[in-house]
Amino acid sequence: MRPIAIIFALFFACSPAAAQSWKEYAYPADFFSVAFPTEPKVETTTYPGADGRPAEARVYSVSQDGGLFRMTVADLKDPAMQESAVLDHAVRMLSQGSEIKVDIPHRISRVYGRQLSLAAPDGSYSSVAVFYHKGRLYQIEGTALPGAANATADAIRFQQSLVFTDDSTNR
Repeated sequence: MRPIAIIFALFFACSPAAAQSWKEYAYPADFFSVAFPTEPKVETTTYPGADGRPAEARVYSVSQDGGLFRMTVADLKDPAMQESAVLDHAVRMLSQGSEIKVDIPHRISRVYGRQLSLAAPDGSYSSVAVFYHKGRLYQIEGTALPGAANATADAIRFQQSLVFTDDSTNR
């Protein structure tokens, strides 16, 4: 197992992605921070909730060098919403038209969710994680477009950079 970790570390250290100046951006109002390769665009939109009702959402995104990096935070304030229903719905929405290669439990500090790897028919690859925490859906997607050199490493790097900043738990 240790040689694999060393090879993985060398891969990231030697890739052009390592030379880029990624920076961590903090969003205290949404209780998270994440690393982007450049200043993200922030938009307000609606997210189709698991119960069919639209919810207000903020999307933080960057499109650069064959990669798409998007963090969505949707306000799902209904206290009756079940975590499993929210996460299952998010996975269904994200995986439409793609093949799920990996779907495993995921955790950041004490916040639990799911991590996915998705392969789209066009050859793009997405590294995704979803969490339902304090009435909000957190959905992070790093997508490597077809033929983009080192974009897969950037997609994984982005997805793994998410940090919850409120020191709490959803369990």
